[in-house]
Amino acid sequence: MTDPIPHVVRRGEGLPLLFVHGNGVDHRLLLALDPVFQESAWERIYIDLAGFGGTPALDGRGGLPELADWLDRALDRLLGDASFAVVGNSMGGLLARDLVSRRPEQCRGMALLAPVVDPARERRTLPAPEVVLSDPELLASLDAQDADDYRALSVVQTRDTWERFRAAALPGIRAADEDAMRRIGEFYELPSFTDSWGEFDRPVLIVAGRQDAVVGYEDQWALSQEFLRSTYAVLDGAGHNVHLDQPGIVGEMLRAWSETVAPVRSATAGSHLPFAPA
Repeated sequence: MTDPIPHVVRRGEGLPLLFVHGNGVDHRLLLALDPVFQESAWERIYIDLAGFGGTPALDGRGGLPELADWLDRALDRLLGDASFAVVGNSMGGLLARDLVSRRPEQCRGMALLAPVVDPARERRTLPAPEVVLSDPELLASLDAQDADDYRALSVVQTRDTWERFRAAALPGIRAADEDAMRRIGEFYELPSFTDSWGEFDRPVLIVAGRQDAVVGYEDQWALSQEFLRSTYAVLDGAGHNVHLDQPGIVGEMLRAWSETVAPVRSATAGSHLPFAPA
């Protein structure tokens, strides 16, 4: 079997910062965060996981364990033994934790946005589904499939959140390989890797959405207690796409986290950067 070559978008120069997206989307969901880092001393590396975006699907069984192994091999191809930090979202948060557990000395820090904590949905602590702000007129104005995809995860329905979702999430949703997603879903488990955290003393940021009915927010608090250096936040008015629902707050938290990992910044980095999907 031949490993799929990852499709990658690179921005900037400096310490490598790897972005790992979740299930059913692609790198563009996290590329929306790029303005947060564009004046920092980071080389941002946005990767499409196998079966998503521009990266072909895995051969063989293609479950979550195989995807985690592929990501580890892809990092060898991209970075070798160079130091790096990682931002993971949803399933990408689970994969990021697995990756760091394999490379604790190599990783300088980890940020997790609405991360999967337990792969098994029945073991998750989840709030009841809730829409904080609805906009029936907005939904009625959209293409029916677009409206369904947006409604499925949107807890704050406004023109702004729709435009962010349209630019950052929809392209990956449309490009996802359904067979690859099915195979991941059939083997959606990873071995426990929590034994590594006792010695991982690098900055960890975990941000959850109060209205996230996909992965919740309580399990993420428990996860934060496993790390020696962790910051945890749960944001009201935010669902599973927490960085699209609350871009300003998430952006500031990521900026602060990144400065604890690699504090070297450009002379203009003190200015506030706009958040906009790429």
